[in-house]
Amino acid sequence: MISMLCTLMHSQLAAQAFKVEELAAFNKLDMAAFKTEIKKHKYTFYDKTESPAFILFEYDSPDFTYKIGKFEYTEDKSQDNIEFQFKDKKEHDTYIKVILAAGYQQTEKGKVLTGENYVDYFKNKAQIRMVYPQTAQDNYTILVFK
Repeated sequence: MISMLCTLMHSQLAAQAFKVEELAAFNKLDMAAFKTEIKKHKYTFYDKTESPAFILFEYDSPDFTYKIGKFEYTEDKSQDNIEFQFKDKKEHDTYIKVILAAGYQQTEKGKVLTGENYVDYFKNKAQIRMVYPQTAQDNYTILVFK
């Protein structure tokens, strides 16, 4: 009974993270469909940011371990992206292995406006950006572009 409960709890926690394919699928949804889909995963609304250039909706996982956001840009739709944040280095390593195994190639390194380092990966026209935390308190971030 206890092992079944532990397995159930682990599967519920693990289900709060998303596969790269799921993040890419979220990015293909319009905002209304994304909101509906993310709520099915028991994520709760966290914040909304609007500017003349974009709109962003952010959601927290039930245990507040993960955060996911969807950016929709008003003019340059190629910049639309899903932003997924997590803290665990092991998860980062797994994501990188999956990205490389899927045929993505590392293409560019740099810094985002807020100073964090990033690495871009491309496969055909698909782009994934991994943003690295500046401190141990900060999150890893995956950006999946259209």
